[in-house]
Amino acid sequence: MRSDVIKKGVPAAPNRSLLYALGYTKEEIERPLIGVVCSYNEIVPGHMNLDKIAEAVKAGIRAAGGTPVEFPAIAVCDGIAMGHTGMKYSLVTRDLIADSTEAMVMAHQFDGLVMIPNCDKNVPGLLMAAARVNIPTIFVSGGPMLAGTLNDGRRTCLSHMFEAVGAHYAGKLDDAGLEEYEQNACPTCGSCSGMYTANSMNCLTEAIGMGLKGNGTIPAVYSARLRLAKHAGMQIMELVAKNICPRDIMTPAAFHNAETVDMALGCSTNTMLHLPAIAHECGLDLSFDMANEISEKTPNLCHLAPAGFTYMEDLERAGGVYAVMKELADAGLLDTSVMTCTGNTMGENIKDAVNRDPEIIRPVDDPFTKTGGIAVLKGNLAPDGCVVKQSAVAPEMMVHEGPARVFNSEDDAIAAIYDGKITAGDIVIIRYEGPKGGPGMREMLNPTSAIAGMGLDKSVALITDGRFSGATRGASIGHVSPEAASGGPIGLVEEGDIIAINIPEHSIELKVSDEELTNRKEKWVCPEPRIKTGYLARYAKYVSSADKGAILS
Repeated sequence: MRSDVIKKGVPAAPNRSLLYALGYTKEEIERPLIGVVCSYNEIVPGHMNLDKIAEAVKAGIRAAGGTPVEFPAIAVCDGIAMGHTGMKYSLVTRDLIADSTEAMVMAHQFDGLVMIPNCDKNVPGLLMAAARVNIPTIFVSGGPMLAGTLNDGRRTCLSHMFEAVGAHYAGKLDDAGLEEYEQNACPTCGSCSGMYTANSMNCLTEAIGMGLKGNGTIPAVYSARLRLAKHAGMQIMELVAKNICPRDIMTPAAFHNAETVDMALGCSTNTMLHLPAIAHECGLDLSFDMANEISEKTPNLCHLAPAGFTYMEDLERAGGVYAVMKELADAGLLDTSVMTCTGNTMGENIKDAVNRDPEIIRPVDDPFTKTGGIAVLKGNLAPDGCVVKQSAVAPEMMVHEGPARVFNSEDDAIAAIYDGKITAGDIVIIRYEGPKGGPGMREMLNPTSAIAGMGLDKSVALITDGRFSGATRGASIGHVSPEAASGGPIGLVEEGDIIAINIPEHSIELKVSDEELTNRKEKWVCPEPRIKTGYLARYAKYVSSADKGAILS
């Protein structure tokens, strides 16, 4: 066993003495030591139940003959961090999580790992760590939140809550109406109930083969989630016995499958940051351009919030991620020969999957759209690309041209939106919010929700070198690369410049001559960094561009 280095022989006697100090018996020490990486905390609604998940995982490990050893991982609630300096600390935790988990695993020589994440950066951070240490590992998330219900019976969720703020500023919703959303949008523990980033990544963990059936969709409050956790604890023992490791599972074909499922589900644009970063830890290069290649042949089968009015509990009822994969596999869009954490191939896993509700999971021959949920756009405004969740864009905004309204921070932009200074036809530019310029690449749910809540989502676009929440809808185009702080063309845009967006043709153009852009570039001076000390300053020094996954070099 890998853990023999701290358990066997005379040289390991001091190590054993410390294991005895923890209360472990000789019998427990002789069994495989399984690290249980639990992201429980008391500030993230998606993580408040993870102590119960961890206990179930540990029960499963013990039942299968292993010794569970729990240690923590941090997690940020993007919703609580939204709209203030705290959001600068969200994306950066992905690397802190990966680094600290690597340190714990290598220091203590575990034989296997069960990762228990749930929310936005916690999932990819732990997947990165799993790929990096490459010992047998399985994931079980905390599960999604149930949708809320308003007084009139309409279901609701966090994205509606943020849009309600915009409606309130526009005079379309009174104080009592706003409070009704506050009290009902988030009714249970779990990752917020739409196809936002957390649920996107938990579903893709299942699709890439690192989580058992239901990992992405069984609601947090269902007892089935505890049974799933016990089975994950049991299954890690089989993975250890067979020495099936993350890089045996997360192969190029598996990443291709994950992006295909991503397109079919209509996942968050943040997956375009996280999948390349996870692939990088596997020693693979996941091209930004591959997204369009896959999208062109992958139909969008699901319209969960914010794209539509269905929620994760509906996807679970309809058959979950396995049912989506079965639709795609039957159409020849997946490589079903890939290995998974079940010890079986994807094909073996999904052979009996059934789509129980073709309105929730559309058949391949009757999709919501013939192309996938995400598109990468390129042009002189974003030479290295930018990303839009096209499945959540109104048809009238798929092609749009308008004047730029330029802001050098999210704070300035949101103030202008709330003050009614943005009008139909405008294209809001928010720059110096990228990985390096932010620093930290803030998620901008507040401005996009304000635009939607004010009824402007069908007439106003937003373009940024920052990023968006999975809860964002509308013509919201993020990850513009190169970013402004790196000298990208988005830093050269001036108030009133005309910008042309054509999502079906994957193009984004700043209608300014090359000669004029050259003149502007010669005069351009990068603003002073907003933050010059601490972790964010170090992060800004080493982070790559968004099109490379914002990885640290």
